[in-house]
Amino acid sequence: QVQLVESGGGLVLAGVSLRLSCLASGRTFSRWAMGWFRQAPGKEREFVAAISRSGDRTYYADSVKGRFTISRDSAKNTVNLQMNSMKPDDTAVYYCAADYEEGPAYSIRYYSNPQNYDYWGQGTQVTVSS
Repeated sequence: QVQLVESGGGLVLAGVSLRLSCLASGRTFSRWAMGWFRQAPGKEREFVAAISRSGDRTYYADSVKGRFTISRDSAKNTVNLQMNSMKPDDTAVYYCAADYEEGPAYSIRYYSNPQNYDYWGQGTQVTVSS
């Protein structure tokens, strides 16, 4: 089993940056592809970004491409989401998710489907004010 704990959320003004972190504990971190999703009030959970087990492949939703960067630190068992040039539309609860894998990385279509993830964090609130 894997426990995921997100941190770094908060209230920010539009245009500034924020960095989310997700600490994973439990089974071998290198076996897990990691993803970030978000859910705004009244909306479905949507894919934000994902990173392969090895960290050599990253995937982004079109809405955040060029503004957000996902990375992982295997020494610290963390996955980070650097969010720049934030917009009010980025306001949501952000969730970290883990997908156990043994083979090569999949496509963005796979990683953007929340049903393919095995474990989820509790979420952290991000609010962007204009």
